[in-house]
Amino acid sequence: MFTGITTDVGEVLEVRQQAEGLHRLRIGCSYEQASIGIGASIACSCVCLTVVETGRDGSRTWFAVDAAAETLRLTTAGRWQKGTRLNLERSLKVGDELGGHIVAGHADGIVELAVREDLPDMARLTFRAPKPLMRFVAQKGSVALDGVSLTVNEAGPDTFSVLIIPHTLHVTTFGPLKVGDLLNIEIDLMARYAARLMETR
Repeated sequence: MFTGITTDVGEVLEVRQQAEGLHRLRIGCSYEQASIGIGASIACSCVCLTVVETGRDGSRTWFAVDAAAETLRLTTAGRWQKGTRLNLERSLKVGDELGGHIVAGHADGIVELAVREDLPDMARLTFRAPKPLMRFVAQKGSVALDGVSLTVNEAGPDTFSVLIIPHTLHVTTFGPLKVGDLLNIEIDLMARYAARLMETR
């Protein structure tokens, strides 16, 4: 489990096809190598992946993860290449501050940045989402976009907007986002379960 609070911005250093539908990704980060255990879960832009190797590349730590066919198909991981920047978050420990909202690291789909408005003290980003997911997106509710916990500002039939403060623009991959860019979305767990309960009543 995660909180949607980015703790590092990593960079894809290598993408290697291990087998049909299986990619091994080597990701550079600023975490201490000794603190990353084999089998640990790290959220990489909203995708929870399992560490299978760690190492050092000069002064930089790296970890390797495997992304299977389903992950490559349903998320932006299939588009990651050398140089792609990723929002990283280590898994939540009991006693950690819950600064965002409960995030599982299981992306539900992909959204597209439709409009970017740079305001004096923040940016308003409007995303186009798959219609089946929009019933889970509510004004003042929570979503995770590329692993970042955000509050929905406005929600329409197939778009929603969020306001991004300068700090978030600076410490995540959101700063250089442009219209047409694709991001992973994870809907709020509470919304998912509430909808399921309504369906089975």
